[in-house]
Order: sequence, then C-alpha cells, then structure tokens
Amino acid sequence: MAVGDVAVPNTIYPIDGIRLSAIAAGVRYKDRDDLVVIEIAETATSAVVTTKNTFCAAPVRVLREHFAKMAPRYLVTNTGNANAGTGAGGKRRAEEICAALAGKAGVDTSAVLPFSTGVIGEPLNSEAVIKGLDKALDSLGADNWLAAANGIRTTDTIPKLASRKVNIADKSYHITGISKGSGMIRPNMATMLGYVATDANIAADLLQEMLVAINEQSFNRITVDGDTSTNDCCVLIATGAASTEVIDSPEHPHYQLLLTALTDVFVRLAQLIVRDGEGATKFMTVKVTGGQTTQECCDVAYAVAHSPLVKTAFFASDANWGRILAAVGYAGIEDLDTEQVDVYLDDVMICQNGGVAPNYTEEAGKTVMSRSEITIHIDLARGEASDTVYTCDLSYDYVKINADYRS
Repeated sequence: MAVGDVAVPNTIYPIDGIRLSAIAAGVRYKDRDDLVVIEIAETATSAVVTTKNTFCAAPVRVLREHFAKMAPRYLVTNTGNANAGTGAGGKRRAEEICAALAGKAGVDTSAVLPFSTGVIGEPLNSEAVIKGLDKALDSLGADNWLAAANGIRTTDTIPKLASRKVNIADKSYHITGISKGSGMIRPNMATMLGYVATDANIAADLLQEMLVAINEQSFNRITVDGDTSTNDCCVLIATGAASTEVIDSPEHPHYQLLLTALTDVFVRLAQLIVRDGEGATKFMTVKVTGGQTTQECCDVAYAVAHSPLVKTAFFASDANWGRILAAVGYAGIEDLDTEQVDVYLDDVMICQNGGVAPNYTEEAGKTVMSRSEITIHIDLARGEASDTVYTCDLSYDYVKINADYRS
C-alpha cells in the first residue's frame, strides 16, 4: 500500500502538441495495458537522460543512438519485459519496433525512441508490440495521461501523475508528467521511467541543461533499495504551443519561475515512486545540513537511506537511532568530527554533539517512529552545504514481492 498523499490531481492539464495512448498488447499478461505510445509535435524540443548502469537495456542503447540524430516524434514503451540482458537480439527487437512504428506514422526511424520495463534477461515479445501499434496509434488522444500512467506500471500499485499550471506575466504555461517505478530504485541520471511535457517554448540546449539540473534534485534524490536499473530513462518535452517567444537562456524573465514549476512536478513524481516503494509503510526524508560540500551531504544521506538496519528499524517503529549514527560514520567523511554531529527525528533531538541528547526519551523516539512520514535531520556542523534524499522503510512485503516477481 502506498504511503501518504498519492492522489491523482483533480485537474490533469493536456499539453498542446502531445497525444498519448495505452493499450493491451499481451507482452506478458493478458488484458492489461502494457503498450504506451506518446506522439510529440514536430516543432517540439526534447531532452533525455538515461541510466549510467553499464549493463543498460537494449532500448536504452537504441534510444541514445536515435536521440543523437534527431528530435523524437514518438515514444513507445512496453511493460512486462525490460529487454535487458538480451544481447544483440534484444537490440534488433528494439530497432524493429521503432522501424515498424516509424513506418506506420510516416516518420524517420530515428524519430522513434523505445522504452521497456519489466523482467530482465528474457527475450522481448516484439511481435506482440508491433501487432499492437495500429491500435495504439488509432487510440492517441490529448487527454490520455492517466491511461498512460497506468499503462507504464509494473509492480507499481498506483499511477504516478503530476500536473501544474503556472501564470507568468501575461502567459499561462502547463506542465504534466507521469512516472513509474516501485523497486530497483536508486536512479543514476534518471528514474525508472519518466515523461514530462510542457507547452512552454524552450530552446533544445537549454531544455537539456534544465532537465539535468532538475533531475539532480528529484529523480536522483530518491532510493527504495539502492539498485540502479538497467532501464532508467527520463524525457522532458517542450512543445512551444503556449508562446512563439523562445526561452533560450536563464536570463529570460520567465525562466526561473518556469524552472521552479518544472522542478515541483519532477519532485512530486519522484516522491510518488518512494511513496509507492515495494512493500513500503513509511515515507522518510533524510535531510543533511552543515556539510562542507553537497556531495558529502548526499553521501551521508544515502548511507542512511540505503542502510537495511536503518530501514528495518523504521519499519518496526524501533527507535534504535544508533543505526543512523553508524551509517553516518561509514559514509566516507574521513575528517568528520563526530562530537559535533546532531540528529533529529522530526522535531525530536535524539543525538547532540555525538551522544544521546540530554532531554531525549525512548517514548519520544517511539512516538516519532510510529508515524508514516518521518524526517531524519542530520547536522554535520562543518559547513553551509545541505541536501535531501527521499526513501522508504524495508518491510517483509519487499522481500515477498521480489521473491515472487517472475512468477
């Protein structure tokens, strides 16, 4: 069961220049939407980030080659099979899907980007995907964001969707995005899968810079289990339908407010992944302040967020805060003065100057640990840098879900 606020927004803004569809192609399961196609206006700009996993999936390799040649017109996603660990045959299947869609849509093959998610190491049923393309193209519509969010799910228990309208001077911009992911989550350059679009008119080079920066504060700040997927990809699209004026530099008067709105959407989508972490019962924010650099803050935050001992203690509502200190200690900050470190659970100080806080009680710790949403605040007291990572607890159900995943 997902944790906390995971509701689909009441208003989902269509993005002029984007059409989507989701259909059941029978890639792995019957009668389950598992093929999603997104059509992008010819005038749009796009940005992409992909996994840094060396054993990246075949569609990721094809995607990189195609994106280097031209802006995408179509995104095609299948679930149920990751097409990863499938060698040359997997790449050929991904290329065949792109060629088939390109032929049906009347675009260059390189204008199609493929995405896959699901089981690793099994041949992709590309025939089923190709057979479903006609129906997917016939079903394209501007209002199908929720259907697409459901269509890209695997072990996800909820659709992940965010949508915003932002008014800047005399312009109204719309942003809508979807993501998927529940396990195998410690993104490195992207999330499991994420697609965000806006009707703003943003130059391609600037859009890529924006995506990289936004990604660092959203999808690259979440972890469920510390595993970086073979298939991580994220796409940001700007259709330009809202204005003929191109935003081409950070000095543009609309840039900063639009960047903030886009970041809000990305952070929401990223947090939904953690809230829906496999078997999760608690949503945890790990905030590290007082660092000398952002990197060391992230190192400490991820050490805590990845620790099975910390995560299982939170699942049990056990105020065993020594596990947090242990994780801070092995985060790799060699010159850390542990006698300056303070740690809080929400508003309860549990550790002061490296030892138990004078006013701390076990009862206060248990009270905080019983909550479904908890912030761990670690003050390193050695600088001005700070950063935040989002994670969840580790439950019995996580083991069960992953033990039974292929069955």
